[in-house]
Amino acid sequence: MKEIYKLFRSYIVLLLFICIGSTAGAQTLKLGDGVQVIHFNAGWNSAADVEWVSELENCKVKKCDIASDTKAQNKYEIVVVPTIIVFKDGEEVKRFQADISFSMKATLEDVQEVVDDSNMDSF
Repeated sequence: MKEIYKLFRSYIVLLLFICIGSTAGAQTLKLGDGVQVIHFNAGWNSAADVEWVSELENCKVKKCDIASDTKAQNKYEIVVVPTIIVFKDGEEVKRFQADISFSMKATLEDVQEVVDDSNMDSF
């Protein structure tokens, strides 16, 4: 029961942070042409970083800390961390979000498949 309470409390804190949000955070995230994968997380959730995201091939990979880049958090509607979004030419192709335990269930292979499919659309 304690674990459920802790998870619930974490979600409430995250929701409050999203709703109240600081507008002081400067938007640093810029999208460009081609296939890009953005890994959204927060410093307070670094234990759940998706380490394998840097192993993705044939795409640009960026990380965004929503605690310091609140404009990106709002713009891309990040409601749970970690979240991985695949973009092609600035448009969202696919979103992978953590489950209730803030754990990413998507695998390197899942995301790489979307990246590969997005690259093949160019031909």
